[in-house]
Amino acid sequence: MAVTHLECKECKAQYPLEALYVCDRCFGPLEVAYDHSRWKPDVAELRRRIQGGPQNIWRYADFLPLAGGPPGPSGRLASRVGLPAGCTPLIRADRLAAELGLREVWVKNDAANPTHSFKDRVVSVAVTRARELGFETIACASTGNLANSVAAHGAALGMESYVFIPADLEEQKILATGVYGTRLVGVEGSYDDVNRLCTELSAERGWAFVNINLRPYYAEGSKTIAFEIAEQLGWEVPDRCVVPVASGSLFTKIARGFAEWGEVGLLDGRLPKMNGAQADGCSPVASAFAAGHDVCRPVKPHTIAKSLAIGNPADGPYALDLARRTGGSVDSVSDEEIRAGISLLARTTGIFTETAGGVTTAVLAKLAERGDIDPDERVVLVITGEGLKTLDAVRGTFETHTIQPTVEAFEAGVPGAVTV
Repeated sequence: MAVTHLECKECKAQYPLEALYVCDRCFGPLEVAYDHSRWKPDVAELRRRIQGGPQNIWRYADFLPLAGGPPGPSGRLASRVGLPAGCTPLIRADRLAAELGLREVWVKNDAANPTHSFKDRVVSVAVTRARELGFETIACASTGNLANSVAAHGAALGMESYVFIPADLEEQKILATGVYGTRLVGVEGSYDDVNRLCTELSAERGWAFVNINLRPYYAEGSKTIAFEIAEQLGWEVPDRCVVPVASGSLFTKIARGFAEWGEVGLLDGRLPKMNGAQADGCSPVASAFAAGHDVCRPVKPHTIAKSLAIGNPADGPYALDLARRTGGSVDSVSDEEIRAGISLLARTTGIFTETAGGVTTAVLAKLAERGDIDPDERVVLVITGEGLKTLDAVRGTFETHTIQPTVEAFEAGVPGAVTV
């Protein structure tokens, strides 16, 4: 297999493929390392193998950190993870593009995953690796979508699960987690408080915390968004990607996915311009980008975009470097702009996104208005979650016309109802 070891992103120290996540020399984060030169795949054959694979992320198993290797014709590997994530739609959004004065915009709608967010990708990889390492209990610290996914995967696989969330999380996300029978723990405090608690627990309990002690494997699942985008565009790289930024992991791993396929010859090797999107009420990466800093100053979140409310982003410095290196940026938008972004996407594409998608759509609009996007660019907007998870965000943003059940009442009470 191509996966070889874990490696520190700072000092490059190497570690075995175990439940480790931080370097004991410099305290830098660990990530999975691969050596694709070991197998030097024939590009045409590799493309055929991918296209003939299962309709989920395991069609890309050659590029994921698993001991079991790629799935066979029967898709046996896919059956090990319980819920089939991935292969979500990439939709050409001509009406959205026209409204923004752009030529070509595509929407990668990851709300089409089993629990309606991209987190099913990362949890599928983390849980599969957890089973390979012999764990029986899975857990997470979450702002909502990850909680849904961990609880659902635990239920599907018959694994015990513990989910830790901020106690003031959106009710819809709490309900969509507890229904799976997980042990749901609301913590008084922000996500950063939740994450600190779970980091302590991960050192004491023999559990697989998917986004802590299994984080190097978990993060790799985000690469599959890039793989799918490239495959769905006919093995081509878009000119620009607009992606929400919370911890920064999704943002950086999408770029890594494009880069890995460039290394093996599946793509031309060019990275798209990477634009990150944050909310004004939690914008440590955007603020650092604007100030020209290389590190992020932690903040206390206060925004309707709770799924992005990570005040101390672990991958913030790497997100900053990526945005600058590719000619992109990291921008933030207000809560009102977030609501407008949700509405804009819905009325031009028919896609109802959660607040994180409102952030991303609003940043795309800001980039277009600012003139940062060449009108001839091919732009991909990454939507990571379903709007039914954050219904309060759109409450009061439209009008319902209540009438008596008569034609006269309809014509009198509904604007545009009378034709001439």
